[in-house]
Order: sequence, then structure tokens, then C-alpha cells
Amino acid sequence: MDRSTHTLNALFSQLGMPSDDAYIDQFIRTHTLFSQDIKLNEATFWSESQANFIKECLDFDSDWSEVVDDLNTRLHA
Repeated sequence: MDRSTHTLNALFSQLGMPSDDAYIDQFIRTHTLFSQDIKLNEATFWSESQANFIKECLDFDSDWSEVVDDLNTRLHA
């Protein structure tokens, strides 16, 4: 099993999105979650497969969970 540390860039790539820093910064600026009640995987901007991947990462404490938590924090800031 691969337990390497993943980056935010790698997460975006895994989600099938552009993974360059400029895109990620823009995504975070334009997809802010204004309520702490909105779970990351329930945000309306994800496709079904993206939301499922994020949910599974968190539910099963996968090796992606740390970077998913980081994205969650950034989007709720």
C-alpha cells in the first residue's frame, strides 16, 4: 500500500481537475463554503465521483485524508 504524503496538487489531479497552483488558488477563492454545516463532500460543485472519492478518503482515513482535510480547511476559511 502506498502511504506516501500527497499534495494538494496531486489531489486535484486525482479528482480530474487542473493541478497547477494558479488553478487551485482560483478554485479556492471561487468555491468558498460559507457555512461550517456544509460537509466538503456535499458541496454542489463536485461531480458525483469526486464527492464519493472525498467522502471515502475521510470515512476510511485513507492516505489522502490529510490533504483532503487541508482542502476542507481552506474552503471553509
